[in-house]
Amino acid sequence: MIAAALDLERVPAHVACVMDGNGRWAQSRGLPRTEGHRAGEEALFDVVEGALDIGVEWLTVYAFSTENWRRPADEVRFLLDFNEDILLRRRDELHQWGVRVRFVGRRDQRVPKRLLGLMDDAIRLTEHNSRMTLAIAFNYGGRAEIVDAVRAVVSAGMRPEQITERTIARRLYDPEMPEPDLMIRTSGESRTSNFLLWGLAYSELYFTDTAWPDFRRGDLYEAIRVYQERERRFGRLAPNGAGPSNASVAASNGDG
Repeated sequence: MIAAALDLERVPAHVACVMDGNGRWAQSRGLPRTEGHRAGEEALFDVVEGALDIGVEWLTVYAFSTENWRRPADEVRFLLDFNEDILLRRRDELHQWGVRVRFVGRRDQRVPKRLLGLMDDAIRLTEHNSRMTLAIAFNYGGRAEIVDAVRAVVSAGMRPEQITERTIARRLYDPEMPEPDLMIRTSGESRTSNFLLWGLAYSELYFTDTAWPDFRRGDLYEAIRVYQERERRFGRLAPNGAGPSNASVAASNGDG
């Protein structure tokens, strides 16, 4: 599919991706699981370019979950080293494209200090870019994010009657991040797997059998085409069959 088939006036502002299937893709070809992660890099950067071409404002990708620490030690070490390598090799390219890089997730002792430093370098290098924000969920878990937000509320000494949805939202890992309009998961799994649990409350979900290493911008555009065919009512009846705009819904969901 090509971008011309899309309504560029209704491109989702925020697309989130669960980049699933790297290991299975490699094993099906008789390769080590780590080769699937290497192949996934090409998919990621093609999707980033494709998102830029059609005006996606935020792209959030699930790079390493809090549960991924349970994988074999050699695969975990590879993933940590591989993410360091990508940041070293590709951050300048992202900067040239006008992409602002962000990271969401726990910055705990399990993440090597060198990797945390490279993350901070990428954030500083790209902080003034405005063409698109690429948020990388690393050492991320949706439940952990909500727990950490609640801990911050408790630490602030707020009374129960003061706590609202906005109170929690302001204490998520990146309060600037808009709620995803569309979440894409590859490789045939049909679940969210602890990804952006708070933000996905009203997101459209799209599942595809394509493994992440085979996923390209054309697949992104197909997901967005399906998204554009859906009517987003956010729990309300739509007058004359027309769904409310994203802006009106965002305004109605705000609380004090």
